Order: sequence, then C-alpha cells, then structure tokens
Amino acid sequence: MLKNGCPGSQEIKQPKPEDIRCRHCGREVEIWSDETERKCKFCGKLNTRVIGQTCLDWCAFAKECVGEEKYRRLKAGRGN
Repeated sequence: MLKNGCPGSQEIKQPKPEDIRCRHCGREVEIWSDETERKCKFCGKLNTRVIGQTCLDWCAFAKECVGEEKYRRLKAGRGN
C-alpha cells in the first residue's frame, strides 16, 4: 500500500459535494461523493444512489486505507 493510500481511494477519503435530483419532488439535493443516501431538505424523503465499483470491492487494504467507520458505512449502504 502507498504511504498516503492509493489514488483510487482519494474520492472516498476526500469527498466532494454533488447535486442529484430528488426522485420524489424533483428539487436538487446535495449529496457527497462518499454517501449512498440523503434526505431531501424540501420534501423530507430519502434519496438513495448507487456508488459504482471502488477499491472497497477488491483491495485487501481498503478498510485500513479509508478508515474502518467509513468502510463499514459505505459497504452497508451498498448492500454488501
């Protein structure tokens, strides 16, 4: 493993905000790139999204690299 983690883990370790459209009311909802769900601040309904394949799926050092809490949260949110 690299000293500061692999390049593939950077999006998980340094998330960025993204806007998605609420499936219930159509308003924009801010969700961070390391989140699988977020409640809409307008209608209060939960919006979920799929995070594609990441190093969490195959790297033996993923838990150590991104941190145990974030690893567990993301794996649980993905149905793994």
